[in-house]
Amino acid sequence: MHHKPSIYLDHAASTPVDPQVVEAMLPYFSDIYGNASGLHQQARASARALENARQTVADILGCSPREIVFTACGTESDNIAIRGVAWAQKLAGKGNHLITTPIEHHAVGHTIDQLCDKFGFAQTIVPVDEYGLVNPADVAAAIRPDTVLISIIYANNEVGTVQPLAEIGALARERGIPLHTDAVQAAGYELVEVERLNVDLLAISGHKIYAPKGVGLLYVRQGTPLLPSFTGGGHEHNRRPGTENVPYIAGLAKAMELVQANREVENKRLTALRDRLIEGVLQTIPDSHLTGHPTQRLPNNASFVFAGCEADAILMHLDLAGIQAASGSACTTGMPEPSHVLTAMGIPHRLALSALRLTLGRQTTTEDIDTMLEVLPGIIQKVRQTTNT
Repeated sequence: MHHKPSIYLDHAASTPVDPQVVEAMLPYFSDIYGNASGLHQQARASARALENARQTVADILGCSPREIVFTACGTESDNIAIRGVAWAQKLAGKGNHLITTPIEHHAVGHTIDQLCDKFGFAQTIVPVDEYGLVNPADVAAAIRPDTVLISIIYANNEVGTVQPLAEIGALARERGIPLHTDAVQAAGYELVEVERLNVDLLAISGHKIYAPKGVGLLYVRQGTPLLPSFTGGGHEHNRRPGTENVPYIAGLAKAMELVQANREVENKRLTALRDRLIEGVLQTIPDSHLTGHPTQRLPNNASFVFAGCEADAILMHLDLAGIQAASGSACTTGMPEPSHVLTAMGIPHRLALSALRLTLGRQTTTEDIDTMLEVLPGIIQKVRQTTNT
């Protein structure tokens, strides 16, 4: 019997936990299990693990350990950052104007929408071009005397476009406005040195970088006004209460170490595979279009639209062929609405419904890409025939 390949091309949605990350976590489940806030031996051992992880992460981000807040995920990090700064700035009488983009993850977009709908804030959404790229000049033009926060995604989760964040950050810094970035997709591939990026708040999620689901972090530059969204014990320097998840935090630190150590080599490998995939798709499938920036994109992201297709049908056929992929953001699948990201890039409604996102990872091989290129043209042809009959 011919065994179907199992090829996972949805690393932007989630990654497998690296065996070295699992190993780093194990001692903190049943050997060192104390609450890091206590004073006895068990507690001190947990506290040491926590502070070691904080130092590791701070070294990678190029910041002080005090500026690291451990959270449960990227969504929580974004929420703490955006609400915290917006509320603090408003209370201080600084204003209530927020600047963002139309291609943010919902963790940012919906949070800002709620602040505007329910808490009296106003927002300016700066446009993106057909590649999903923000022009720093548009951000500068949107700044008002009452602007209290700018939030710009580092790299888009659907089309992989990487933003000129350092340039935008320099503008924000000149005017004394905090800049927040959702770096959830970028953290596995791009540099996250906060000084170089000129950011004041930066969010990372564990499960996108081979750590488990349920852990994330937020960098908060010292001196950034932040009103905590949650209240409780004084954990994480009063910015995020709740007993720390020591095993997962140790895992996150290990995962970030591994990314750092292998970034250049792995990015080079992934870029070559990605380009092979993009070239193959565009050459073998008529009426196929790459979405996102052709070069200024994440090394593992290949995203397309195919005229005359429906994404769900493509995904179903791929799944039957043993290939796992996504249409847009994994958090929104199941709704026959076109992605807000593609709409913002000016892609027509009907075409946007055919979006396919293929995201590569550490276990992706040349054989996987070649199999994909063998299988996909036939699938698109089949879907087009059934859609248009």
